[in-house]
Amino acid sequence: MQAGDRVERERELRRAVLAGEEFAWRTLYDDAFAGLYAYVLWRCAGLRDCADEVTQETWLIAVRRLRMFDPSAGSFAAWLRGIAANVMRNHFRREERRARRTQTLANEPLAVEESREQAERIALALGSLPAHYEAVLRLKYLESRSVAGIAAERGESPKAVESLLSRARETFRQAYLRLE
Repeated sequence: MQAGDRVERERELRRAVLAGEEFAWRTLYDDAFAGLYAYVLWRCAGLRDCADEVTQETWLIAVRRLRMFDPSAGSFAAWLRGIAANVMRNHFRREERRARRTQTLANEPLAVEESREQAERIALALGSLPAHYEAVLRLKYLESRSVAGIAAERGESPKAVESLLSRARETFRQAYLRLE
């Protein structure tokens, strides 16, 4: 779909949703759900309970703020990812504060606890990355795009994308190590 076609389609769907037409909301939801959930699950380091909670909260916010969505500024999917990124940041900050206040349950298996803690550290590290680093890591590892494909999409050389990926991985590594 051409960018202009997307803008017009999403503008019309937004107008229809605001007019109370349920089919339009269903269309937006159906078109965006799978991509949003995959993004959130990746950013939550595979923690499904966390991803479910964040995805649900993202949709609730999207419903309340749909008037603020501007298709000419970006796609509905990108708008949702922005909301989800903020929801995740807040979620993991709350979890971090809660973890400091509570102790591990004595009967919880250590391997399960360590696995969850590692996944939460991954999610926190991803959440602390600058947006351009998170975006390039998402394209490479979540969407399985090639360096050449990422370069073409971003209008950059493959060498520039390789450098960006290298810096993004190093920044992620440093953020993860700070959380250990």
